[in-house]
Amino acid sequence: MPRELTQNRIQKIWIPSKDDKPAVPRRAGGPYFTNSPTVIVMVGLPARGKTYISKKLTRYLNWTGVPTKVFNVGEYRREAVKQYSSYDFFRPDNQEAMKIRKQCALSALTDVKSYLLEEGGQVAVFDATNTTRDRREMILNFGKENGFKVFFIESVCEDPNVVATNIMEVKVSCPDYKDCNKTDAMEDFLKRIECYRASYQPLDPDNYDRDISFIKVIDVGRRFLVNRIQDYIQSKIVYYLMNIHVQPRTIYLCRHGESEHNVLGQIGGDSGLSSRGKKFSGALSRFMEEQNLKNLKVWTSQLKRTIQTAETLSMPYEQWKALNEIDAGICEEMTYEQIKERYPEEFALRDQDKYYYRYPTGESYQDLVQRLEPVIMELERQENVLVICHQAVMRCLLAYFLDKSADEMPYLKCPLHTVLKLTPVAYGCKVESIYLNVEAVNTHRERPEQDVKRGPSTLMRRNSVTPLASPEPTKKPRIKSLDDHMASTSTSLSGFAASDISTAGQDLKRRNSDVPEEPHDVE
Repeated sequence: MPRELTQNRIQKIWIPSKDDKPAVPRRAGGPYFTNSPTVIVMVGLPARGKTYISKKLTRYLNWTGVPTKVFNVGEYRREAVKQYSSYDFFRPDNQEAMKIRKQCALSALTDVKSYLLEEGGQVAVFDATNTTRDRREMILNFGKENGFKVFFIESVCEDPNVVATNIMEVKVSCPDYKDCNKTDAMEDFLKRIECYRASYQPLDPDNYDRDISFIKVIDVGRRFLVNRIQDYIQSKIVYYLMNIHVQPRTIYLCRHGESEHNVLGQIGGDSGLSSRGKKFSGALSRFMEEQNLKNLKVWTSQLKRTIQTAETLSMPYEQWKALNEIDAGICEEMTYEQIKERYPEEFALRDQDKYYYRYPTGESYQDLVQRLEPVIMELERQENVLVICHQAVMRCLLAYFLDKSADEMPYLKCPLHTVLKLTPVAYGCKVESIYLNVEAVNTHRERPEQDVKRGPSTLMRRNSVTPLASPEPTKKPRIKSLDDHMASTSTSLSGFAASDISTAGQDLKRRNSDVPEEPHDVE
């Protein structure tokens, strides 16, 4: 006998019920996956960009709704050994240090297991050098014992200029060298690399490693070698890694000029610019000329207000349907006061969980993130880009670059007539806010102060037309004047005793495995 269905009022989706109560999701904190959890294992000599890849990939996967966390073995080592002395710690004949490093790796894997099996994680990134076959074999056995898929990412680079730049920009300022001058730090780190090089066994796609899943990133993305991709998550990772680059560039994000609907307090719709909005478009044109950028790309949505804003730039622009504002469904072209009066239940539900809440016959922020994924991928491929978009869209893009959570995303401040200048740096993004001195209405709504129950714990996705919690038969059209034609830790580990695992887990347990703010190296 089929179970009864209950409609989730926030997401507007149907879920099975048991005894008239909604069934409890199997995995809290993440979406339902047909694939088993994945352990991503970094491979490569120090100063090859492994931590850069780990952090960037983790930020991307979390933004798309795949719960992901980095486990950096260097952090575990620094907790076990409070004071770093020199590269001698990494010598292969330093038996005492080798034992500590193995215990650190085991402790990190213990936390990986806990994250994937108990904390709702779907992907764990094991950020370390993992340069020997013995170490990689141990991780493969760990994955097999726990039912995890294992995917290796090897970063290979022998360009001395790239390596030296990486050391100077990141490594010499890591905690290991906090009391050391840059020259001495550089010399010590180069010797540390040689300690690893002596025992380095690269992944071998033709013989020894032909049956495992991995990607080799060669010379910072100049070339790639992909071997035995197993599933959607791995193909998603490969596609992302093949699109990112490390060339210096700047991304400018701004909203359209103030619109006629903004002045009236109405959301959505396809109105044109107000007189102040037109003034802003001129100020934006002058500002971009002052930036003196070569090969600047300009992107807009397909809505009138962004196109009018771009028209004064005197340069080509590209319209993206994916950049259109969030679809407010039956609430299009209404003020918040009108929504509260006509659909009080919907108004209250959106305040409960703004990220997951889906407007009846419209979209949620979660839907918007999915729609914007191709935009993010293309932004990663480009150099200098100006994106003229909308408030909700700009929040989603900004959340990606600043690594903001789904809970924070809908409340990020993106005021009118302000340009955000984003400059990617080593492990993050530098942000400058430039107000162009043209007044505009304030469209930001603060997070409600009342202590409301947060929304669903699962990151479910659905793009179908949604039923209503409040009755309304019609939906206003999205675009009136433009052609809608653009495409849019009892783990069994070979070679180590269970007692070692227990000891490592107790002595070196990391409760917070998020990557710290300061740069660091890996083991």
